Amino acid sequence: MSGPEVAAALAALADPQRLVELFGPHGLDAAALAGLFGHFLLLSLIAVGGAITTAPDMQRYLVHQQGWLSDAQFSASIGLAQAAPGPNILFVAVLGWNVAGLPGLVATMAGILIPSSTLAWAASRWLATRRDTLGVRIFTAGLAPLTIGLLWSTGWVLTEPVRSQPGAWLLVGVTLLATLRSRIGPMWLIALGALVGAAGWV
Repeated sequence: MSGPEVAAALAALADPQRLVELFGPHGLDAAALAGLFGHFLLLSLIAVGGAITTAPDMQRYLVHQQGWLSDAQFSASIGLAQAAPGPNILFVAVLGWNVAGLPGLVATMAGILIPSSTLAWAASRWLATRRDTLGVRIFTAGLAPLTIGLLWSTGWVLTEPVRSQPGAWLLVGVTLLATLRSRIGPMWLIALGALVGAAGWV
């Protein structure tokens, strides 16, 4: 970014109207933003296997309960974030932005990160001296099927906008087989999905 561009950006931020546009509630009042934050706070506590495993409940809350996003917007938000470089949790930021701009982004990201980060830090310190105990090994083994089930439910939710199309089921099957039977990276499968969608087959 050049010097004039930086100056122009700072000048825009100094404009009160511009600040309202960036930081305003974007259609959500303070109570709705607090509810959004609180919901993602609770989801953070059950995000076994990562935030993506709680996508079904995010969809239930944002699409069906609140009506802030459509099924297509929800799926597109996750697809965009997964295709972009960076951590997988970026999809939470995209969802928050699409719901309520910058305040929504802050509400969803703070909600999903604060409890999980705090618990991960505390648990890692506690497990450092207890990793080989029977109870910890049993607990860790029990998390594996739970994570798989949550990931399956996430995949089911993401197919909702195109579930009635045979081409979508074919794409899901190809993706599943490629994931289970090969070492193809997920980015290639995402690219395949993008090409199929761009061609109008799904």
